[in-house]
Amino acid sequence: MRRALVLLAVIGLVAAAAALWLIRPRPLPADALAGLTGDAVRGERVFWAGGCAACHAAEKAEGADRLVLRGGQRFPSPFGTFVAPNISPDPAAGIGGWTALDLANAMLRGVSPQGQHYYPVFPYASYARAELQDVADLYAFLMTLPADPTPSAPHEVGFPFNLRFTLGGWKLLFLNADWVVTGDLGPAERRGRYLVEALGHCGECHTPRNALGAMRRDLWLSGAPVPGGKGRFPNITPAALKWSEADIVEYLTSGFTPDYDSAGGHMALVVQNTAHLPVEDRAAIAAYLKRVKPIKSP
Repeated sequence: MRRALVLLAVIGLVAAAAALWLIRPRPLPADALAGLTGDAVRGERVFWAGGCAACHAAEKAEGADRLVLRGGQRFPSPFGTFVAPNISPDPAAGIGGWTALDLANAMLRGVSPQGQHYYPVFPYASYARAELQDVADLYAFLMTLPADPTPSAPHEVGFPFNLRFTLGGWKLLFLNADWVVTGDLGPAERRGRYLVEALGHCGECHTPRNALGAMRRDLWLSGAPVPGGKGRFPNITPAALKWSEADIVEYLTSGFTPDYDSAGGHMALVVQNTAHLPVEDRAAIAAYLKRVKPIKSP
């Protein structure tokens, strides 16, 4: 009996060690950005496409204040309330001490410079599709922005969701860099796919989630409840969004709909971002949305 108990204990320890190895943080190779030089001018375009200011600027920030990425916005969810961190170039409170590789690991792998898992409220499940050159360019631009010494506030997440090591299991199940919309896409549609599925992370709001908080790729962009709040993010597949491509471009430029309504809530911040993009990028988003599988709202 004693031998059996010892054997079971050894098997348990080996199994636990194997599980911890499987769910360990997996950063990019140390030479992932070798040969890449960031360009701050190109990085500004990535910045607006990625919606960084929409989450990391202070709530209700306007004008030049939207470039002060001090964090602090609160995002309630079924798993707790997450608080956007300071990502300004401040060396102590922000990311001024980060390298471009640190930013790439955060965006593409959800791994911090200290080797911890980030919560997927940071949309690395979408950014995982981003090109490394774009990350290098974004880093160059972020380092030109004003530094702010405001400390990042802690997330308000209780047990068991505060056990970050478990996020490695979540990543094994759900972190997927494959494109959702595939097939024979033209150049504009491919660019739109990159902007929507990767940098713009539109699916993070407009796609329903499963019980573990992962996007339901089978219900891509078909609308979803607002986490921790009232209302729904709308269905933007062709089954529900009947606007013309020109209507979509106008909405992403001015926020006005064909019905003389206007964008509100967090979408108003998204429009402030897309309005900075070249018109060909907004047209590419519109072209892509017409190629998404039509799905009736669940």
